[in-house]
Parts: sequence; structure tokens; C-alpha cells
Amino acid sequence: MANDLPLRPPPPLLDDACALFLDVDGTLIEFADRPDAVTLLPEVREAIGRISDRLEGAVALVSGRPLEQLDALFAPLHLPAAGLHGHQLRDAGGTVHDNAEDESTTDWLRALHQQAMHFAHGHPGVLVEDKGPSMALHWRGAPHAANDVRAFANRHIRGNAGYRLQPGDHVVEFVPVGSDKGRAVRRMMQYLPFRGRLPVFIGDDLTDEHGFEASNGLHGWSVLVGEREPSVAVFQLSDIRSVHAWLRENAW
Repeated sequence: MANDLPLRPPPPLLDDACALFLDVDGTLIEFADRPDAVTLLPEVREAIGRISDRLEGAVALVSGRPLEQLDALFAPLHLPAAGLHGHQLRDAGGTVHDNAEDESTTDWLRALHQQAMHFAHGHPGVLVEDKGPSMALHWRGAPHAANDVRAFANRHIRGNAGYRLQPGDHVVEFVPVGSDKGRAVRRMMQYLPFRGRLPVFIGDDLTDEHGFEASNGLHGWSVLVGEREPSVAVFQLSDIRSVHAWLRENAW
């Protein structure tokens, strides 16, 4: 008889010494065929705002989305955030720390984007997402094209030491080397009001494993959403609704 119980216990409630780091897609909101076709429930936004107040502002979003998308999705909240897997970082004071781009990288990305658009034209349902310093290929709308998308990405990443491939849920991204969610957490923890707190990172995807590792290494908690394995996460919530319920419990 199959055992449907999760491998890990659910996370305890936050105490006032914690800092909360939240992935977005697959953790707070359901995936959609297009990144701009998602919505955040108002009660979830309200709960996050209350937790931020309770933790004196030590709540941050850590996402593959750029900061401008996060701000639009969470408005009127304007939270500390790491966008583009940490390539962008905004501290609690509102200062944005961007990694500089060089001209050769810009030229390479421009050429890559053109080739990706040509590839997507021949694979209906594949979506090319231009993220400025990074680019994503989504195949949620064309699941049959998964192997072709991966092959395209592997072929075009060769020879570029400044970028790496970041696989995700029905997506593969070209991201700058040195940008990942774990580094973003460690950087954010150097700033007030995060400094000196215990990090709690909640996420669902492969991209979040870096965040789990960082939180674990800083003596905090890591929380996996769903049942993906393997994972270094210590705690587990079964799905997005469970995340919402846990956030509401903590919003007192």
C-alpha cells in the first residue's frame, strides 16, 4: 500500500527572530502558460504584509522574475526582493544592486534571443521570455517539445563561460554565472533588518535548492512545496494552498 505522507514534517510557526524568504511561482501562485497570466490572491498578499510588519520588514521575495514584475504582482507591497535568480537585489531601504553587464554579453544575448525566437516559431507553444540580462524558454504550452528545448539550450550555452543553464518547471533559463537564489539569500542576510536573524526559505523548484542550502548553512529552515525529490529541504508543505494556510497562521 502506497504511503502518501510527506517525507518531511510541516514547518513550525515563525518566531520573531526569523527572516522569511519566499519563492513566488509554484509557491505562492499557480503556474500559467504565460508568466503574465498569473494572479496573487489578495488575502495572501495581506498575510505577507502582516508577517512583514511583525518581522520588522524581514520578508523578501526571491524569484526568477524581474523586480518590476514582482512589484506589479504584489502591489501595493514593496518588499525587499531578489529578481532574476538574484541577479537583481533590492534591500529593505529600496536600493537596487544590479550586476554590471558587458557589451559582449549583451551582443551574445541579443543573438541568442533571435535564434530562440526562430526556434520557437518552429515549435508552436514554446515561449521565449526576454528578462534583460537573462532569457527563459518555456514549454508548458508545448510539453511534447521538452527534449527539443533542452537540446537547443545545451547547444547554445556551450562556449559561454559567463552563463549557465537553470532548469525549472517546464522552463530552462540562461542565467549569469554567479546569480542564484542561495547567493541572494546570503547577500540579503548581510543587510538590516535581516542581519542576525534565522532565514526561512520556502520554494518548490530546482532553482530553490540553492536557497535551501543557504538557509540550512545559516542555521535556518528550508521548506519544500510539493513532493519533488531529491531535495535538501528540512520541512515540507504539500501544495500552494498549504503555503497560504501556513502564511495565514503566521499573520497574527
